[in-house]
Amino acid sequence: MRPGLSSSVYKRMNSKDFVGDPDRADDVSDRLLNLMDQNIGNPSWKPSLPHVCIATVSSFLFGYHLGVVNEPLESISLDLGFTGNTLAEGLVVSMCLGGALIGCLFSGLISDGIGRRRSFQLSALPMIIGASLSASTTSLVGMLLGRFLAGTGMGLGPAVASLYVTEVSPSSVRGTYGSLIQIATCLGLIAALFIGAPVKEIVGWWRVCFWVSTVPAAFLALCMEFCAESPHWLYKRGRVAEAEVEFERLLGGPHVKLAMAELSRSERGDDGESIKYSELFYGRHFRVVFIGTMLFAFQQLSGINAVFYFSSAVFRSAGVPSDIANTCVGFAYLSGSVVAMLLMDILGRKLLLVGSFLGMAAAMGLQAIAASLSDQGSWHVYLSVGGMLLSVLAFSLGAGPVPSLLLPEIFPNKIRAKGVALCMSVHWVVNFFVGLFFLRLLELLGAKILYSIFASFCLMGAIFVRKNVVETKGKTLQEIEVALLSAV
Repeated sequence: MRPGLSSSVYKRMNSKDFVGDPDRADDVSDRLLNLMDQNIGNPSWKPSLPHVCIATVSSFLFGYHLGVVNEPLESISLDLGFTGNTLAEGLVVSMCLGGALIGCLFSGLISDGIGRRRSFQLSALPMIIGASLSASTTSLVGMLLGRFLAGTGMGLGPAVASLYVTEVSPSSVRGTYGSLIQIATCLGLIAALFIGAPVKEIVGWWRVCFWVSTVPAAFLALCMEFCAESPHWLYKRGRVAEAEVEFERLLGGPHVKLAMAELSRSERGDDGESIKYSELFYGRHFRVVFIGTMLFAFQQLSGINAVFYFSSAVFRSAGVPSDIANTCVGFAYLSGSVVAMLLMDILGRKLLLVGSFLGMAAAMGLQAIAASLSDQGSWHVYLSVGGMLLSVLAFSLGAGPVPSLLLPEIFPNKIRAKGVALCMSVHWVVNFFVGLFFLRLLELLGAKILYSIFASFCLMGAIFVRKNVVETKGKTLQEIEVALLSAV
């Protein structure tokens, strides 16, 4: 490394080098990329880490609100007068999913319109209002409205977090930072379980469970005021000087011009006009949209949510109390997420995805075998428990964290927010229908056939990833864009 050369290049260039005459911009970009890439190393991970950690609070809230009613549901139904009404109980659990779909659908428009930071702050608002309403309500209607409002924030926050973490992270640690989103979600689920533990001993404790969630939501809204805005969004809005300032905060001064040159080169082919959702379904962007939607479809069709929904019943059949069951599932999920974080920028996204889907296929196969041997002694229950834990572990190693990380990487800056919103909406839709029809299909087909179907989808997912997904490890967003569009 020769600091003198890098420094002189940095000082001689200014923001005007990245706009204006295309030929001059091409010459400047190529010169910067050739010179600076040879003379400076990777940016430090330290400046961007605090910004990423604050962003993942939205994912913590997502996990917390998913799990907040699991333990207290019986107490809630007693206090609000709908004990024994399974439809009402199901609505309390799932109402947030409807809100999340709405929040996710509009996340692209919102994050493109007001920026990533303001979108985080906006997502915190319905989570605070919704949690407060659920905590203080005396009726089922109030509870459902509160859950729906909190759900809109749940849908908006994680979608923006995927965008933000991708856009502010150095390419060398982008996979590691992206894995923090799943770890935060897992920690939110575990926190909800532990905070809900005293609900059967303390009258009205379920209200405390909801009040607690307002604290991290307010923390997110406050701390985002001091976080960096996405330089990619600023550049897209024509605020080039501000984008340079934020790149300097996130990457350090010597890396600013290289980042700006790459961003300028990738954006030069765009016409600068806002893209419509309908344009995502044809033309040069269709391939990446297809890849993104299929990844989330296979993620949900793998049957992972069926495993989460009915893990307690499987453990109970093995004589394991529900609190221990929740701890085992949570430990498998968290340990897999941590391993994925460590391996994401070493093995790459594609290898982890293929291995994850193959591991889940094997786990679902074990579940199918256990179901076929249900009349041959009690040992099949332990085989089922092992298959369930293996499913959770395999999911957390790849199929869980990688799609939400990979999507913002493969979408060009021009369509990134809308593309992520569309693909993550597919996640919610497929999730809803899997949850809706799982019990009915289990009744009609039996566990052996149903788990075999899930295993087949896992194998199809592994094949799809092998044939269609490009490796993004260590590449800049602009390099990924060029590689994908050139393959169209």
